[in-house]
Amino acid sequence: MFFFLPLVFGCPTRMKPEGDQTPRVCPKCHNASTIRVKSRQWFELCFVPLIPMSSQHLWLCTICQWSVPLQQGWEPALPGYGFQPGAQGWQAPPYTQTSPPPNGAQHGYEPAYLTTNQKPT
Repeated sequence: MFFFLPLVFGCPTRMKPEGDQTPRVCPKCHNASTIRVKSRQWFELCFVPLIPMSSQHLWLCTICQWSVPLQQGWEPALPGYGFQPGAQGWQAPPYTQTSPPPNGAQHGYEPAYLTTNQKPT
């Protein structure tokens, strides 16, 4: 008697979040959705991970799937005003309080109503 047993194998990549999970701004899609992850490729037999093949640390955008290897001294910007820690010459934009426009009390179109004594022109 002969039994046929299919063997299923592969090398998928799995990613796990690591470190501080503060979202960063993605340079590609400009959403605050870039996080730090550890990517690990496994050899699998019948959907069971057996041997880790390779691993690397990445910045990954969870929306557009942009990724770049972790580099010393560079990280995506934090949300708000383009601030990047350690960047030279950065300063906050000046805050100026603006006054209301001269016709600030008039909002939109206000029709003039005719009284009973007036005739249309």
